Amino acid sequence: MKKQLSIAFAANPRTWPVLDGRVKAEGLDLYPSVVGPSELFWRQLKYADFDVAEMSFSSFIIALSKGDDRFTGLPIFTTRRFFHSFILARKDSGIEKPEDLKGKRVGVTEYQQTGALWTRGALEHEWGVKSSDCEWFMERTPELSHGGATGFRPPAGVTVHQIPPDKSVASMMTSGELDACVHYRGHKTIVNRSNLDLFNHPDIRTLFASPRDEGIRYWKKTGIFPINHGMVIRRELAEKYPWIVINLVQAFNEANRIADAERLEHCDYHIATGLLPAGAREALKTTIVKHGVVANRKTLEAAALHSVEQGLTDRLMKLDEVFAPSSMEL
Repeated sequence: MKKQLSIAFAANPRTWPVLDGRVKAEGLDLYPSVVGPSELFWRQLKYADFDVAEMSFSSFIIALSKGDDRFTGLPIFTTRRFFHSFILARKDSGIEKPEDLKGKRVGVTEYQQTGALWTRGALEHEWGVKSSDCEWFMERTPELSHGGATGFRPPAGVTVHQIPPDKSVASMMTSGELDACVHYRGHKTIVNRSNLDLFNHPDIRTLFASPRDEGIRYWKKTGIFPINHGMVIRRELAEKYPWIVINLVQAFNEANRIADAERLEHCDYHIATGLLPAGAREALKTTIVKHGVVANRKTLEAAALHSVEQGLTDRLMKLDEVFAPSSMEL
């Protein structure tokens, strides 16, 4: 008889094959729910709603460091991005380069979220801008945040203001009450209030003229493609049935393979119609989004280092503390 598991994640091309049933996890009957990530992480950290769930990597290691051992990690990484490349700044803020963020008022949806962790890590390691150099304004309230579920307190020496309920990162950016913001997500949800397209606002621009070029530069220099979300599983399930961990990773590897094949199929179509140059296929055929601890060790260890450097965890979290033992060689 197959083991039944509830599983929740945000839908994207790399998870759809599991959601729509094209990919099955051997020995498992999965009952999937599609939940927006911000809401999902809050629900899982607060209520442990699902057997398996997509999870903020930053919030997960913070919870682990504080003794919350309800879950263990699965090395399934559903989203990645060069987050610092998309810092937004007001055009009248005097911010022309990353170093100009020192002393500025910076908005963030949630201080401990992984996108913000990676942004602050890049600012510190690439340009010497430390977390304590900025004045931070956080949108999510303790009742509706990952930090509320993990007991977040601003790190020593860092100023974090709570944005009032009648305002948001978006409203404060457009009014000039904020100079910049990081990891902006302009989609109102159960836990977020911002609902404006700041990327196309006439008074606001990206700090980097070409986020794409900055992402390429960072990748070539560091070899790091920042991981945002992983997955977690109830610890008692992983310990009692270690095969579940392996079978889930294998299933999402297959979903990843399908997504890559579809991406190349779309690329071929656009080449045939003249919308892409012939060389695009060569560039896109290299898989850079991979699951597993082994392929992502450098990036995962960098995230753990940023977390302790920024005072979010009180010690450096080791990967064998974070991930299920049966996944460490995957």
